[in-house]
Amino acid sequence: MKKAGKKGGRTRAQIAAMPVRLGVDGSPEILLVTSRTTRRWIVPKGWRMKDRKDAEAAAIEAFEEAGVVGRVSDTPAGSYSYWKRMADHFVLCEVTLYLLEVERQLDSWAEKDERRSQWFKLADAADLVDEPELRSAIRNLSAEGLDRAALSARIAAPV
Repeated sequence: MKKAGKKGGRTRAQIAAMPVRLGVDGSPEILLVTSRTTRRWIVPKGWRMKDRKDAEAAAIEAFEEAGVVGRVSDTPAGSYSYWKRMADHFVLCEVTLYLLEVERQLDSWAEKDERRSQWFKLADAADLVDEPELRSAIRNLSAEGLDRAALSARIAAPV
């Protein structure tokens, strides 16, 4: 399998949500989901959506892949790159991350039977993801001291 894209090897843009909440002990947690093919732990992500702002598209991905709804930040919280496995090649993707303050998780959602989802403390989540840049982005959330005031300061209107 070769590492090239359909469009001349160009990097493809994706968006992702970093679904976060404060746990019962008041410490921040992040929701990870498994990828459908390799079953590795990731954040909900997907391709950019026509006629949607990137932050809104990230919230939609989180709803479809993890059944969560909440308030999303208009400002990116970071980015990471990875090689996406396609049918006969790999595509380099640059993923822009948006913080999503989760207000609730539904009992049922579109991809519930296709993925696992689980809440983790930030340090544990950082250890579980494979992509080094995503690991750093999660660790940066921890370093920023993510609490209710910090979340409110970074998040815009509900989506």
